[in-house]
Order: sequence, then structure tokens, then C-alpha cells
Amino acid sequence: MRRWNGWADVGSLPTLPAEALRLLESEIGVGGAQPDAELADVVAAVADSRLADHPLIARDAEDRVRHARGQSLPDWIALRSGRLDAVPDGVARPAAAGEVRELLAFAAANGASVIPYGGGTSVVGGITPPAGGPPSLTIALDGLAGLVALDERSGLATFGGGTTGPALEAALAPHGLTLGHFPQSFERSTLGGWVAARSAGQQSLGFGRIEDLFAGGRVEAPSGSLVLPAHPASAAGPDLRQLVLGSEGRLGILTEATVRAVPRPAREAFPAWFLPDWPHAVEAARSVARAGLPLSMVRASTPLETATLLSLAGESRSIGLLRRYLRLRHIGPEPSLLLVGASGPERVVESAVREVAGLVRRQGGIAVGGSLGRRWIASRFRTPDLRDALWDAGYALDTLETAVDWTHLPDLAAAVARALRHGLDDFEERVHAFSHISHVYSSGSSLYATYVFRRAADPDETLVRWRRLKDAASQAIVEHGGTITHQHGVGRDHARYLPAEKGELGLAVLADVARRFDPDGIMNPGVLLGDAP
Repeated sequence: MRRWNGWADVGSLPTLPAEALRLLESEIGVGGAQPDAELADVVAAVADSRLADHPLIARDAEDRVRHARGQSLPDWIALRSGRLDAVPDGVARPAAAGEVRELLAFAAANGASVIPYGGGTSVVGGITPPAGGPPSLTIALDGLAGLVALDERSGLATFGGGTTGPALEAALAPHGLTLGHFPQSFERSTLGGWVAARSAGQQSLGFGRIEDLFAGGRVEAPSGSLVLPAHPASAAGPDLRQLVLGSEGRLGILTEATVRAVPRPAREAFPAWFLPDWPHAVEAARSVARAGLPLSMVRASTPLETATLLSLAGESRSIGLLRRYLRLRHIGPEPSLLLVGASGPERVVESAVREVAGLVRRQGGIAVGGSLGRRWIASRFRTPDLRDALWDAGYALDTLETAVDWTHLPDLAAAVARALRHGLDDFEERVHAFSHISHVYSSGSSLYATYVFRRAADPDETLVRWRRLKDAASQAIVEHGGTITHQHGVGRDHARYLPAEKGELGLAVLADVARRFDPDGIMNPGVLLGDAP
């Protein structure tokens, strides 16, 4: 079970390698740890529920606290400090679409807002109850999970919206199928959440983003039910699936989703190369992306991320040998790591890797085998656990991401790095910030930034520091033509930047759609569109 105020499971808190801790201390200083609030004390301070009795709604204080926040840094600060300015007034776990409709009707009749809750993994404030607002009801989708129907011949699989990634893949495995959607939150996030936040799995180049995999489903909204048939393609007007994708609970609750599963690949390979520097790594990634090869992933890290990844690997003999090998081959002093994923039949994978090798060599890259790639695959879902270890060491970690065309990517990456690294200069604090590109397209790429800074003694001051960094980086993204979010969704944290991307008319259209589905504005108010429609 996940701890109530973090990411890692109870009893399995990871440790930060000594080399990684030394790197942080040299880069930004020694962290100052502060004690966390105790769950019992937080629960004891929760106000009585404002909701009337209902057989489907639990009003237990601890249950409400455990569903009060997601995984954004402001959520963490609130949970760790015990300063929760709002918690849901009740938590419901419907087991059928009819019960969802009943709960929506109850909320509308009682003037309550509704917050859909999948795995609780939102990193943009997507499930946080608004402070000072009406009573709120969190509808958790635990009971709407599992395989509902499977058409093996067509590869169409229908699941409950609350199905987690591991449960989904486990249901497909006996049939030799996979969805291939592996976001970093894979082990905890849900299919409904992937669709609602328009997520991208780590191997999206080969398997597709969730919009490519989402074939249809059923949405229960305050205005009624929307059924989306799983046609392979259609020219019957605008595609209504596109309204549901990225809607973040503003229209209704996705109770079922039909996805396009594919045969499990016979082989997967994740070879690694090192490039002399970041510009050569970007050009290698661009060349590979535009070559049209049957790959599932291309990931290139900045030199600082490369150094950080190696420090996280510890001081093993193999890492030491790798460092010496790079020096002998004159790769550096600031090399960039390039990881590539290939999935499919044996011969296809081997051919694709050979083609990539040729393109990378033209940029001065050298191959270092598959051990780094295997390490990354083995730990890719464990990386978020390090947030807990960093917090306990006195550091706060957050991420943000965007996407832009290849022409503007170098300038955007540089601007985001500057904004983050110098964002706390006024506080006389340093920031450890690095990034990578991990979702490539023929016309451009994503950019995923991670930044670490020291926690302040006062949680409110830590929140101020986070806001300064978030705003600075977001402004840099907007000024350089990037999207405000490539895979995390908008939530509350990015809502103020959406007008720059959608425009006045675009936002008005989205608000009109939300009003049609949700006339009283009870669905997840404040998320995506900012104010309730």
C-alpha cells in the first residue's frame, strides 16, 4: 500500500545512493530535513462532513484524507506539513455505471462538486478539492476495474476505467496481447486517468500515445451517458473521443474504455550510446525520429541528467569501467546518454538497432551495449520513489514537461534550464535542474525537466520557492512556443497558461462543451479550465 503522504509503498522507502547525495550537496548545498505531520493528527483535525447520508458514500475522516491530494509538489507540501485547507466531504466507490449516475444526481441535488479519482497520481493538482468551496464528493474508481470484454480477433479490449496498468497488462498477457502503454506512473495510475489526462507511455513511439490506443468507451455525465463506439475509423463528423481525451473529469466520469491491444513483441532491445555533447544528442534523436524506423522509444539526456543518472547508479565496478571507457574514447567532458527501444520480431529489432547505430555514429556517438538500457527498464517505475528519499534528506523534487518542433527545441531547452537554475537566485538558493527528450515525432519532440531544490524550514516558504520555479519555467515554455503540457495534463497548476495555447475562442468552445455535459458546473471545478464553467 502506498504511504498516505508520498509515493513509495509503506515499508519500502528507497535510499539515496551516497554518490547522488554528494552530487546534490556539491550542487545546491546540504538539505535541511523537517519532521512530517502524523496521519493521526491530520485526521483528528478534519472537519465533519457536510454531505448528507448516502449508502454509497463513506465519510470516514482518514479515508477522506487519503483521497485529499495527488502527487504534485503542492500536494506533497500540504500532506507532509498537515496543512490541508480542504479535504473531500465523502468518498464513494461505485461498482457499476448506474451507481455513478446515482452519485452524480445526488451531488447535483445537494450542491456538491465531484472529483473523479483513479490512482491518485496527478502531478498537476488534478484531484485537489477547492478550498472554501461547496461540499465535495470524491468518486474513486476502484470498483470499476478489470477486463469487461475482449475481442481477440480485432484486438479490442474493454476495461473498467479504474483498472491500473499492471492489472490491465496481466489481463491481456494470457492472450498474448499488450497495450504497451507504460507511463512512469504505470504501477499506480489507471486507464481512465490515462485517457482523462491524455498521457504518453514511455514507449509511445512504437505503441502510440493514449489517444492512439483509446478506441471508445462510456462516459457518465450529469447530463446523461455518452457511448463512444470503437470504430476503426469514421468520417461521421468530429470525433467525440477527442472531447473525452484530456478532459480531466470536467465532462464526466469514464466508466469503461475500449483500447486497441496488439500482440506482445517477440523481442525488445534497449541499447545505449553516448554522444559527445547535448547538441549532438539532439541531432541524433532528430535523425532517428525522422528515419521512420520501427522503434518504440528514443530518449536523450542532457549532460547534467546523464551525470545524475550515473550517480544514482552508485559506485559499482561496471559504472567505474564505463567512466574510464568514455574517457579513453574522448567522449565528454559533458557527454549525453541516448537510449533507444526497439520492439517486435527478432529480425526487425536487430535491423532497427543497426540502422540507429549508423545514424548515431554520424553524430560521434559510441555504443556501450545494453546493460544501461536494462538497468533503466528494471528501475523505470521505481524512480519516483526517490522523491520520498530526497524529501527525507531535505530536498524537494518536481518535474514539468512540454513539446515543441525540432527547430525551436534547442532554444526552448536552454530557456527552461536557465529559468530553473536561476529561479531562486533572489532567495540565494541554487537549483539542480536537468532534462531529457523521450517522446520524439517527425516534426519535434517532448522536453521533460526535473528540478531539485532545498526545502525551507517553513512549508509555506517551500511552496513559494516552488511557485517561483514553476512560473519561471512555464513562462519560458510559453514564450518559446511550447505546449504547456505534453503528457501530464493541465490540472490546476497549468490552467492559467492554457489561454496562451488555446486562445479566447478555443477556451470558450471548451467551456461551452463542459456546460453541455455538466450544466451546474459540479465536475472537478477549477481543473483544466480554471474557474467552473
